Amino acid sequence: MKISTKGRYALRLMVDLGINARESCCSVREIAERQGISDKYLEQIISLLSKAGLVKSVRGAGGGYRLTKSPSEYSVGMILRTTEGSLAPVSCLIDGEPECGRAEHCSTIYLWQRIYKAVNDVVDTTTLQDLIDHSGKDGEEP
Repeated sequence: MKISTKGRYALRLMVDLGINARESCCSVREIAERQGISDKYLEQIISLLSKAGLVKSVRGAGGGYRLTKSPSEYSVGMILRTTEGSLAPVSCLIDGEPECGRAEHCSTIYLWQRIYKAVNDVVDTTTLQDLIDHSGKDGEEP
């Protein structure tokens, strides 16, 4: 499994909002400048996050984007699945995919299931607040 730039940038964007948009909103341009990411690409990513209800936009003067809830209420898995889809290492573990013809006799499915479980355990128990805390940018030392 490889996380695309979309997933990695989504996490960076969400950490940025968690740090910088606590009291007010941040524009895509501000985030793009701080993160060194194209604002056009961030607009595509923030659109996905907004449609999923993870961020909200505020119009008008002082508008921009902010988180819809506290950073501790977001799991990394929630964010990555919004941008990446399934985090399964092989297609036969993805719901709705056609079943593999070798499923009954697959000697490696046990390995793929363990990898998938391990990945889900990590991303579903790591919060956005954990990432903020480890960034050292929230005003307190990690």
